[in-house]
Amino acid sequence: MPHRIALVVPTFPRVSETFVVSKFLGLLAQGWDVHVVCDRSDAAEWSRFPQLSGVPGVRDRVHVSWPHRPRWKAAVLMPFALLRCLFDAPSKTVAFLVRARRLGLGVFRRLYLDAALIRLRSDLMHFEFGALAVDRMDLGEFLDCPIVVSFRGYDLNYVGLEDPAYYAPVWRGAAALHLLGADLWRRAQRRGCPPEKRHVLIPPAIDVAFFDPAGNARRRDTGPFRILSVGRLEWKKGYEDALVALRALLDQGIDCEYRILGDGEFLGALGFARHQLDIEGRVSLLGAGSRDDVRTEMRAADVFLHAAVSEGFCNAVLEAQAMELPVVCTDADGLPENVENGVTGIVVERRNPKALSDALAELAGDPDLRRRMGEAGRARVASRFRTEDQIEAFGQLYRTVLAGRSGRESLRSATSGASA
Repeated sequence: MPHRIALVVPTFPRVSETFVVSKFLGLLAQGWDVHVVCDRSDAAEWSRFPQLSGVPGVRDRVHVSWPHRPRWKAAVLMPFALLRCLFDAPSKTVAFLVRARRLGLGVFRRLYLDAALIRLRSDLMHFEFGALAVDRMDLGEFLDCPIVVSFRGYDLNYVGLEDPAYYAPVWRGAAALHLLGADLWRRAQRRGCPPEKRHVLIPPAIDVAFFDPAGNARRRDTGPFRILSVGRLEWKKGYEDALVALRALLDQGIDCEYRILGDGEFLGALGFARHQLDIEGRVSLLGAGSRDDVRTEMRAADVFLHAAVSEGFCNAVLEAQAMELPVVCTDADGLPENVENGVTGIVVERRNPKALSDALAELAGDPDLRRRMGEAGRARVASRFRTEDQIEAFGQLYRTVLAGRSGRESLRSATSGASA
């Protein structure tokens, strides 16, 4: 029987986290018994992922936790969660109650919160975001199950900064860590992670066959110079710096337009900045889009802009390179590992709109440079960021963790036999 893996995320599926969908499908294709445990699963989001609908029984592999709010509703449902756990996984539930008995009556609250994981009886749990794992690392003991934790940027850069020991439970309890790149591993160590902690660096990956520039509608020498950004509308993406850079291009007499695909809480602020800079006719806020929408927009663009002030790695930048788009981005965190400066794009100092506008102006005036960088970008992604390689790397990580667990269990059995 294949090992059962539980991927733990807040929401599934989610447009801003397409990498979780790709990983889920890739592990399934490799033969892993993979499931997703989440707090929310919205029908509207499922419609944006047609690749999920083609997988038989896929919805049976997505387990939504019992509702946490309002608290009175959770209190009413708690006995039903206990009964469901006892029915679906009696031995696992009893073991959980015994191992977690030090929580006192709080054990029933924990059982309610983690009922989906108890019933799943997985061989390994993978928390896809570090901040999600902090208060739940004791599940490794309660469920006798190894835990892998991913760090993707936001969790290390912003969460729990006021507490030097915030991630101490993760450093102690995780069987292994996954980070997107070397910059994040350095940040983890600055947050207290022991240098000897087992970890792997597995960058994001792209379906190069899907993100294919063939048939692109890009107008390299005619019409406005088209700039594209893709990502959630949040302050750390640096959209305001991008708008200031666009204003500078227009002031230089460069005929250009800027299209932004994504939604989020920063929409109002961007709308005001667009109005204040008098570029409303040049900036299109397109809202959220599907993977097909991303590909369509990239096929019609001349350059991809990512003005982030903080970034773990950024899948959208990889997708742009796969689509033969030259990239202008900042040096925020993991981006210099993503874009090869001067080869697949231009990397500039963060929080520097002038540097962004200078890089964009250089590309606007040199179609041949755009072509060379675009071709180099696709070649780099195809050789270093393939989905198949990423999934194999995760599979190897899981096999290593599970093999270590089997070794410990064999040692315990041998020790028990000798004692007897």
